[in-house]
Amino acid sequence: MRAAMNHRPQASLVHVMEELGGTLLEVVAGEVSADRTIEAVAIHDPRDEPEAPRNAIVLGVGLEQSDDVVQVLTRLGLSGAAGLVVRAPFAADDELRAAAHRAGVVLFSLSPGTTWAHLAGLFRALMTPGGPDDARPVTFGGILAGDLFAMANAIAALLEAPVTIEDRNSQLLAFSHAQESAAPRGRQLPPHYTRLLEETGVFQEISRSDDPVEVAPSSETADSRRTVMAVRAGDEVLGTIWVASPAPLSEEHVRVLRDSAKLVAMHMVWQRTDADVERRLRADQLRSVLDGGPTAAEAARRLGLREEPAVVLALSLHAPATDQLPHAALAAERKRVADAFSVHLLFAHPRSTVGLIGEVAYGVLPVTATTTDAEESAVRLANEFLTRVRSSQQPFIGIGSVVQETAQLPRSRSSADRALRVLRAGVAERQVARLEDVHAESLLLELAGSSRDVPSGPLARLMAYDDSHQASLVDTLRAWLDAMGDVTLASAAMFVHQNTFRYRLRRVAEVGRLDLDDPNARFAVQLQLRLLAITTER
Repeated sequence: MRAAMNHRPQASLVHVMEELGGTLLEVVAGEVSADRTIEAVAIHDPRDEPEAPRNAIVLGVGLEQSDDVVQVLTRLGLSGAAGLVVRAPFAADDELRAAAHRAGVVLFSLSPGTTWAHLAGLFRALMTPGGPDDARPVTFGGILAGDLFAMANAIAALLEAPVTIEDRNSQLLAFSHAQESAAPRGRQLPPHYTRLLEETGVFQEISRSDDPVEVAPSSETADSRRTVMAVRAGDEVLGTIWVASPAPLSEEHVRVLRDSAKLVAMHMVWQRTDADVERRLRADQLRSVLDGGPTAAEAARRLGLREEPAVVLALSLHAPATDQLPHAALAAERKRVADAFSVHLLFAHPRSTVGLIGEVAYGVLPVTATTTDAEESAVRLANEFLTRVRSSQQPFIGIGSVVQETAQLPRSRSSADRALRVLRAGVAERQVARLEDVHAESLLLELAGSSRDVPSGPLARLMAYDDSHQASLVDTLRAWLDAMGDVTLASAAMFVHQNTFRYRLRRVAEVGRLDLDDPNARFAVQLQLRLLAITTER
């Protein structure tokens, strides 16, 4: 190995896959664990000693044969390296997967068209623990990373034609100076023309093609010919480059456009990383506010929070048993939903803020109405969000209590957390709740969590009798208690005659040795029944 490049740690492998997975990197073998980090980048050189610093990510330049990769994985495992990157396409056989498992090293493949230098730069950015000012400027193609306007100008100069860069949703990201002055398409396609291109299959052709696609002139583009190049990172289409020209592009210009698309892809991936730095900083500041303490006031000021009434909302995703996502995919989904939640709250109030802290996205929403109206408004806002967001994971939102100043936000967060815990436990058939809506369930959950007692006394005797006699005395008791002693209602709920129900109720008292006239005995057995229901549902 060549000497490792000096970086300040650290980035988790989950975070690496969250940012670059599906775009530049794919897992070939090994498992991305939540607690594994990378702290250095090393380059494999077969002529040097194959050693790497502990927790290094190793760039396997030139590694193509499976046998060679197996040997390198084994040696990297001894040194405690975290991962090895090889150039795609690379297929893993059983021997290689077993070697990666034994070594505890994750094998990644790097998408074609991505340079090793660019990948190393992205790793460096992910391992920078603070804001962008903590690292030296990173450039791609001589242009400061993420500066798409400079890229548009550079491409326009090379092609001698106006250029725009759009994301995959046809939203304008950047345009060249020539485009600004000429503006033959108003910088961005009109929505109805975008739909026309979708309906006629033009966008599908662009996304499938590795070459530029010509779009015929129309009244929407001021009779200007359009050449469109998809911007890809791996198999993912990140966006498009649009070139306006009176004549078809020459072969040399087509080559320039292809090469430019690779650079634009790196800048767009970097923007994701740069946005994540801002996201982490905001989350750290919000954590300080919600935890309270001496740094809370300064963190609130940096977030733009004022001394005004506010409420905390806590959002979490619940993975159905049939759709458990890998760590990296689940982390990416949490971030996507949290970003959508942030936009939703900003529409409701411009001073709202959202941060992803652990597995929960917390939002602070300033309010102006009375306490009751403000909480109900927050519930409506949360329900509106759930009707709009689409996710393979089920989202839940706990609504905190309204507080009058930022110093009280930890109290609002606590009540939001307690409501969210009830929702995630599945003991309330809803996705949004205030603590007062589920207060009893919250208390029962806390009691169940602090107690390991199994049913005892009358309830234990009734459960044992039901098991051995295929009876339903426990259900009879539960129905009677739920009906507050009304035999008519309880027998209807059990679909039996009232006389039959009265007979079963006498058997409940006899078998359980339970005095149904004693309010303390009724409360004790009813509490056990509720705790039993909660622990069963969890």
